Amino acid sequence: MKVIVSQEIESVCPEFVGACVEAQVVNTPYNSELWQEIEALGNKYLAELTTESLKDMTSIAATRQVYKACGKDPSRYRPASEALIRRILQGKELYQRDTLVDLINLASIAFGYSIGGFDADKFIGDTLTLGVGREGEPYEGIGRGMINIHGLPVYRDAEGGVGTPTSDHERTKMTIDTRHLVVLINGYDGNEKRVRENAEYIQSLLRKYCQSNGGTYFIYK
Repeated sequence: MKVIVSQEIESVCPEFVGACVEAQVVNTPYNSELWQEIEALGNKYLAELTTESLKDMTSIAATRQVYKACGKDPSRYRPASEALIRRILQGKELYQRDTLVDLINLASIAFGYSIGGFDADKFIGDTLTLGVGREGEPYEGIGRGMINIHGLPVYRDAEGGVGTPTSDHERTKMTIDTRHLVVLINGYDGNEKRVRENAEYIQSLLRKYCQSNGGTYFIYK
């Protein structure tokens, strides 16, 4: 895959840095060891964070700021990483989907970056462009129905939107049959070191839980 960052994003977040992880994987319905990791991290956050202090995590604070700069209310359209950690801090269980979804949720929780996971065989074309959602642009969020992405950062393939930091699109979502995975990490805080660490963490999780060699990743700005 090739990933292009548009001038629209550069103008509101010149420090943006992303990572694209691409790997061959085998998905499974559930992995108990993975969930032990998720629960351990959740307990750590319960001891260290509140729903207010959560907003001060640099990765989350930067994403919220970009939402505001693009004209979106981050408290109404929460970045996925913030929504996941808030759920933990409110004493609610995380939704269990399948190993790939659960793994990417763990990686997002661990670093605070909103991360998109996609079945790459469902993309149209070989290029993704990160821009900003337009008024009236159709977008079906996973499990959400049609959502208003006007003012949200959005990745588009040749057919249209596939991912935002709030929700990925039904058209390119991962399923139990996904074999060709692409993961996009959104570093609106500009911390390339942390973005790389997040990508390498995902690779390690794929090796542990998805019968993968971890694939490859590249940085884009």
